[in-house]
Amino acid sequence: MDKTLHDLGGIVLNGLPTFFLVLILAVCVRYLYLKPLEKVLKERFRLTEGARTAAEDSLKSADAKIAEYEAALAEARGDIYREQAEFLSRLHAEQAERVQAVRTESDRNIAAAKESIAKEAETAREGLASQSDTLAAQIADAILADVTRFQGAQDRFDDETIIVLRVR
Repeated sequence: MDKTLHDLGGIVLNGLPTFFLVLILAVCVRYLYLKPLEKVLKERFRLTEGARTAAEDSLKSADAKIAEYEAALAEARGDIYREQAEFLSRLHAEQAERVQAVRTESDRNIAAAKESIAKEAETAREGLASQSDTLAAQIADAILADVTRFQGAQDRFDDETIIVLRVR
C-alpha cells in the first residue's frame, strides 16, 4: 500500500503542473475570451432590445398618427358633407324661388291671356251681334223678295213647297 500511495503521489505530482496549466488556461479563457464575449453579447442584446423597443414605440406612434389621420379625415368628410348639404339646401331654396317667380309670371301671363281672350270674345260677340242684325235683315229681305215673287204663284204651290223655298 505504501507503494500505491507513493505511486499515487507521483501521479499527483506529475499531474499538478497540468492541473495548474489547465486552471491558468481556464482563467485566461474566462478573462480574455468569455468576459469580452459576454460584454459583446450583452451590448448586442441591449441594442437589439433597444431597436425592438424603438420599433414598438414607432409602431405605437404610427398607430396614434393613423388614428389622428383617420379622425381628421372623418372630420374633413363631415365638413364636406355639411357643406354639400348646405349647398344643396341653398340650391333647393333658389330653385323654389325661381319656380315661384316663374309660376307668378306664368299666372300673370295666363291672366293677361284670359283677359285678352275675353276682350277678343266680347269684340267677336259685338261683331256677331251687329252682323247678325245685318244678316237677319238680308235674310228677311231675301225671304220677302222670294215670297213676293211667288205670291202670285201661291195657288200653284202647296204649303210644303213654300216652306222648302223659305229654308233655302
